[in-house]
Amino acid sequence: GILLLHHEIKIIGAIEGYSSSVWMVRANREGRQAGKMRFPLYYGLGFHLCHPWNHAMLAPWCYTRLPSRSILERKVVCSVRCSQNAATISGETRRAAGSAAPPVSQNGGIDLNPPRGTRDFPPDEMRVRNWLFEKFREVSRLLAFEEVDFPVLESESLFVRKAGEEITQQLYNFEDKGGRRVALRPEITPSLARLVLQKGKALSFPIKWFAIGQCWRYERMTRGRRREHYQWNMDIIGVSGVEAEAELLSAIVTFFEKIGVTSEDVGIKISNRKVLQAVLDRYLVPGENFAAVCVIVDKMEKIPRQEVEEELVRIGVSREAVEGILSALSIQTLVELEEFLGTENEAVVELKHLFNLASGYGFSHWLKFDGSVVRGLAYYTGTVFEGFDKEGKLRAICGGGRYDQLISTFGGPDTPACGFGFGDAVIVELLKEKGLMPSLQIYVDDIIFPLEDHLRFHAAMIASNLRRSGRAVELVLESKRLKWGFRHAEQLQAKRMILVGSTEWERGAVRVKDLASREEREVLICEIVPDSIHCQHS
Repeated sequence: GILLLHHEIKIIGAIEGYSSSVWMVRANREGRQAGKMRFPLYYGLGFHLCHPWNHAMLAPWCYTRLPSRSILERKVVCSVRCSQNAATISGETRRAAGSAAPPVSQNGGIDLNPPRGTRDFPPDEMRVRNWLFEKFREVSRLLAFEEVDFPVLESESLFVRKAGEEITQQLYNFEDKGGRRVALRPEITPSLARLVLQKGKALSFPIKWFAIGQCWRYERMTRGRRREHYQWNMDIIGVSGVEAEAELLSAIVTFFEKIGVTSEDVGIKISNRKVLQAVLDRYLVPGENFAAVCVIVDKMEKIPRQEVEEELVRIGVSREAVEGILSALSIQTLVELEEFLGTENEAVVELKHLFNLASGYGFSHWLKFDGSVVRGLAYYTGTVFEGFDKEGKLRAICGGGRYDQLISTFGGPDTPACGFGFGDAVIVELLKEKGLMPSLQIYVDDIIFPLEDHLRFHAAMIASNLRRSGRAVELVLESKRLKWGFRHAEQLQAKRMILVGSTEWERGAVRVKDLASREEREVLICEIVPDSIHCQHS
């Protein structure tokens, strides 16, 4: 409610989650000070309190004039305009209150859609997700990687870097109730680096770990790009040679082959950040600009070339150096690169060795050198790569590279490391585009249908015993017509239906119908569940 006492306004009640709080603005007659406010009160121009649950208890309108010398100036207008249709409140009020009303639709009910950029997973889509994750895990096990996991909520400082990466501006970050700055992880690699540092000498290198986790980024949504996604990461820690990159690329190609994607559909573009470093050295660009340059040139496909040039100049890169950088990015073959940098250049040597290893693995035809690949994360130091749709309809399918200095940025020693991230959204779009999405149905062996209510005890006994033997069993829990039962069995694609009827049960049997052949026969209960208590006593 609202009480007006002299020049004091008290707002009392359950407003935006402050069920036991009182907010007070004191304007004394001299108008020299205002009392401490515990929520954002917009004085001078008035303020609104609007909550769909409080409309009945709050007065619709109140007004009071304050002395002209008041710090609140001439008036405070409290406009309480609450209705069932109120869908939003001040973002500042939400943050101060620490809680907010649920989204409300225009008809007064709760908004049934998930937050923008997020997804529900009903059964049919959950089957696709599980199938995809099983493929991720299958490939990881084939390469002898071990699975790890990390919290979705991490310290904000783990992801905040100074190179101007988009990911830093896309964080879902906030202050928790303990005053700590935290963020929903936008990527997994920093969490892995943190765990490696935490375990320290307890680890035996090299480490081969993989993870499948949800990541969050507040970014512009396009096809295959959402504000949350699941990501498969594979990382090798402790191997300094490109043998590690070759192993990771082998995993990516193996996965593509497992799901029916060929080198006609996708390719993997390869480069090395040492190419760009060599160009910067040639034009005497300071080393501290390296990460920022990488972040800027990664935008080449997203913004006009002129804007890229202007951003580079803005961080202190000369016009001559900008031209050299962009020339290097346009190189499309190792032969051209060798001519540009020389045979002994470190990037050239590493890339030639990597392509040679790919030939040994048998996947070199999947790879393509592309000088424009630098990746947008500042911590990459060597090889970089990304999977791409050869028709050019989709954004990068996956990407990764070497990050030998990431662990040292968190206080540890420089540690050789490389890895990749492979999101779930783009690959699903690709599978749909290519007609490769598998038909995934619920898997049911038996459906048990009691024909009369008093037989439910026996039906439950049969279901329980079949489940113990490892069969997937659907037990009909309500009184239904037999016609419904057959239709339900067809929807579940069950292999057989077991009909529990009084006449057959008295003979120690049930009727079993093979739903593929449509053959039906009477079967003794002991043939179906030989280890059941019923059989032992019969």
